[in-house]
Amino acid sequence: MKSQNLIAGIFLVLAIVAELFLISANRQKSLALAQLRDAQQQLADAQSQLAQATNSASADTAAELARLQADNQDIPRLRNQILQLQAENSKLARQLGVTRQTAQQQQQQLQEMEAENEQAAADQQAQADQQSRVAERLAAQQRNQCIANLRLIYAAKQAWALEKNKTDTDVPTEQDLLPYIKGGTFPVCPSGGAYTIGSVGQVPTCSVPGHVLPSQ
Repeated sequence: MKSQNLIAGIFLVLAIVAELFLISANRQKSLALAQLRDAQQQLADAQSQLAQATNSASADTAAELARLQADNQDIPRLRNQILQLQAENSKLARQLGVTRQTAQQQQQQLQEMEAENEQAAADQQAQADQQSRVAERLAAQQRNQCIANLRLIYAAKQAWALEKNKTDTDVPTEQDLLPYIKGGTFPVCPSGGAYTIGSVGQVPTCSVPGHVLPSQ
């Protein structure tokens, strides 16, 4: 009887242990299944992301290819534009060279004209100075001649007064003085001045400024 109870107890313990083992195995199985589902979900997400990335890369590649094709289509047009610009630049360079050469020639001509003008101005100034000196000499000669005439008139007036017994207040005329002037001709101012004989006590005068007989 005791052996049966012992065996029954052992079986009960084994049953409990088996139950516990089964429960533990079921828990591990459930945990493994959950991990498997998570892994499958992660794999699905990765596949989805890979597909999206592939689609996006394909779209970007297609867009880039389209852009490159468009750029390639513009290359001949751009090449033609570059050739045209180069031709225009060459033409402008030639025109600039011609313009620069013309400007240099004009500058040289201007410098020559300035030199000629300066020389002409110098010549004119020299001529003007010479004419001024000649005019001054002529004016001095005319002034000296006029003063000599005034002396002649004064001397004739004094001779007339002495011979005719005239006083200092008496005023002779040209006709009165002609006999006392050599040649019998009344002198004339070389500058076109008019003479005033005046009285015997006065010196004769000329209307031209500077033609003055010094005080006797």
